[in-house]
Amino acid sequence: MAIQIEIPACRIKKIEILRSIVVIYICGTGGVFMKNIDIHGMTNMELIRGGIAEWYWATDYIHGDLYEAEELFRQGHLVRSNRLYLIHYPDGMVYEPVHSADGQYLGTPVYDGSSVVLLVVSFTESVIRIMRFLHQPVEVQEVVCLPLSAVKDCYNLMLHTSPLSLTRQPNDGTFEIIWPEHVRFAINDREALNFRDGDKLYFNVWYEDPDYREETVVRSLHGGTILERLPGDIRIMPNGERWLIK
Repeated sequence: MAIQIEIPACRIKKIEILRSIVVIYICGTGGVFMKNIDIHGMTNMELIRGGIAEWYWATDYIHGDLYEAEELFRQGHLVRSNRLYLIHYPDGMVYEPVHSADGQYLGTPVYDGSSVVLLVVSFTESVIRIMRFLHQPVEVQEVVCLPLSAVKDCYNLMLHTSPLSLTRQPNDGTFEIIWPEHVRFAINDREALNFRDGDKLYFNVWYEDPDYREETVVRSLHGGTILERLPGDIRIMPNGERWLIK
């Protein structure tokens, strides 16, 4: 819930951020407006990848990332679910689209088209769920449910767009698309998928030869053939524009 209060500027001596994120607006009349966004102390609020400047997310990483949580489960430890919150700008409304459950863990969300998409792995049920969060009306829909056996492990298991895809990049010089199609090919161990555009995959790769530099490698979805090399890194801006930073 977002709470808005007005405080006369002459009475402000100190503003502390304790168990919330405080956004301060300085008004021409001398007052100060604050929105108190209560996400239970998770001050690592980030813009959702692939989205416009409208949706942010935060999580508590109680057992580290998705792969680290999986390792703990395989070792016989109790895995408590991380909490994941979506924060909508500018109204400051907070949503928890997937409630926590033991043996479940949530990965990094993405923005796909007009909605937020979530990656939910249930170790106890041995399934991977891709869930779509609809803002108006508020609703969570299951996009697909895959067996956890579809992947060797959850190392670098991530959602990408577009189209919406579940990918995995194990630490063995290969890249995989798990869903909606199955693709696997060899890549450089310094490459990481940036985004997908239809049948083209845009990877970021870094070099030290001897100076540090970055490059964008465009590969074909079919077999990973390199189609193009661009100097620098491509950033997708909040309005959807692509900027080549070099």
